[in-house]
Amino acid sequence: MEYIKPEPNTKNYKMLLDRIIESWQKDPEKKGRRPKLLLHSCCAPCSSAVLDRMCRYFDITLFYYNPNISTKTEFDHRVSELKRLIHEMGIDKERMDEDGALLGNVSVVVPEYDHREFLEIAKGHEKDPERGERCHLCYRQRLEKTAEYMDTIREAAESGKGAGETTYDYFCTTLTISPMKSAEILNRIGEEVGTDHGEAFLPSDFKKNGGYQKSIELSREYDLYRQDFCGCEFSKAAREKEREERMAFRDK
Repeated sequence: MEYIKPEPNTKNYKMLLDRIIESWQKDPEKKGRRPKLLLHSCCAPCSSAVLDRMCRYFDITLFYYNPNISTKTEFDHRVSELKRLIHEMGIDKERMDEDGALLGNVSVVVPEYDHREFLEIAKGHEKDPERGERCHLCYRQRLEKTAEYMDTIREAAESGKGAGETTYDYFCTTLTISPMKSAEILNRIGEEVGTDHGEAFLPSDFKKNGGYQKSIELSREYDLYRQDFCGCEFSKAAREKEREERMAFRDK
């Protein structure tokens, strides 16, 4: 895997997403059918603003695969908050939009937690800086698993063994809403994973146009647990070190 150096966006990923939405809505062959999106979710706060926007255009399944989270307690807490969020937003059941169209319920798929999966890909990268190569490997692992699940559902439907299963038109991730993560890197990895699996990756930069600020507002509205580290023990240690350094500076 080629390491992707941090750099400014080479594309306007928000505009690309807007164009896909507009194209779908104008396509006469797709009229009356909403695209189905498998959305990788990292946590409730990041998912809040993404759901607030994307539920207008897509039928969504949240895919909560995050083996990077360092403890089962933390993992379960974030799952619980995600499920509470979609319930309190009223999107865990069928409902009508403002135009009277029926919208499907948003569900959550939670693969079995196994932190060893993350530790395996992080070997040799324990001392990488935040947003370095370890993080890129982590992004890829989570998007690979999302695409693999998409493959499994499609194969089951095509074989007739997946009666009632939903096949997906796109997969995507909520990670681009974070100002601490590069939309360029996430989209490039997502595009590569999509190509490898023959699945359509949906470009995004959810932090744009006040997306991150909206997630803060919704987190306050729903009183969501907002973790102060991405998930792994390495990011937690880096955050604690930053906090100690700030405290030491203030005490001078």
